Amino acid sequence: MQALLVFLAIAALSLLASSRTLLDAVRLPGIAQLAASGLLFLLFGALLGPGQTGVLTVQDLESLRPVVALGLGTVGVILGLNLDPRLLRLLPRVVFTAALAHAGVAFLFVSVPLAAVLLLTSEFPLATAVGGAALLGAAASLSSGHFAVLGYRSGRMERSRGLAVALLTILDDGVGLGVLALALALGASASPAEGLGLVSLAMLLGMMCGALIAFLTYGLKDPAELMAVTLGGVALVGGAAAYLRVSALLAGVACGATLALVGGRAVEQVARALGRFERPAYLVLVFLVGCHLHGQDLNAWLLLPGYVTLRFVGKILGGSLARRAAANMLELPPRLGYALISQGGLALCLVAEYLLLVPGELSQQVFDIVAVGAVINEVLASRAFRWVLEPPRRAPKGTA
Repeated sequence: MQALLVFLAIAALSLLASSRTLLDAVRLPGIAQLAASGLLFLLFGALLGPGQTGVLTVQDLESLRPVVALGLGTVGVILGLNLDPRLLRLLPRVVFTAALAHAGVAFLFVSVPLAAVLLLTSEFPLATAVGGAALLGAAASLSSGHFAVLGYRSGRMERSRGLAVALLTILDDGVGLGVLALALALGASASPAEGLGLVSLAMLLGMMCGALIAFLTYGLKDPAELMAVTLGGVALVGGAAAYLRVSALLAGVACGATLALVGGRAVEQVARALGRFERPAYLVLVFLVGCHLHGQDLNAWLLLPGYVTLRFVGKILGGSLARRAAANMLELPPRLGYALISQGGLALCLVAEYLLLVPGELSQQVFDIVAVGAVINEVLASRAFRWVLEPPRRAPKGTA
């Protein structure tokens, strides 16, 4: 009963935090910035979870796993719709090169040193340590563009620059999802072949659900009927993935991409229907993800400063490379790296999915590092983004 009341209270708060008034960057800039990331719900979850006050117990979290799978599936479907294959073909190659530059540099800066540290300081097998370091690198490679979006909505940043930053942060999702698929293939089962089969099953499940949603929504004109079919299809993705013990996130991405590819005119209506539930579902998911934070592993706290520092440096250097790569195609701010410090919610989804499907000491360490690091990176991003808005200083004339 207590767990149900807590869940209903968080659901009500998620609806309140999804208000357009709170997210209005012009009227309430400070509150909009605080509400945009949704990390307050992560802190709520960490406080009420088994690792802290224990309001929600381990048994409660186990019973809520289908809800987590439903949230991960919903996030995946929305990501898949954003990564529309037909639209991606229209983008020049230099845009993909720029996205890969800032994501890849951060991935290498984090994964390589931390893999060496894990191998030297722990007793984890080689494959396990490398997989954990790769997940840390994948989470580090991701960036959120909500500061850029709030910047151009409030008039503090040129719209073209804000949209260019947001585009790069959308494209870097592919790096994180690819590493997650590889990590699950290597660690989610007894053998890599079996793990690859589970990942393939998740993708096939998502494609079948996406084709089914496209078929059922073809020709529908009634908004209520369209919304019911869409939500039912998304629930089917998460529920089936939870039942089969495969990745709901990857299944959702495959579903959304398939729907965007074969859905025709109904795709835009489906996206609008999901858009009404995107924000509350995301906040509830972030809360449940936060409940899995333990924060009692000393090794995780020792690795946390290195993770945050290496990611910060990697994003600064990667942003510089990305700006050079797309200088003739995108209008990017001069200090692009400072606009990429915010980590976003997908990083939490990656490590939460890995923790649920590959439970263990290392996966819990990786989860704790990324969860606490996301909060620290959000604080750093709020300060670093000021450098993006301020024009770079020019040297006085006549100086060497």
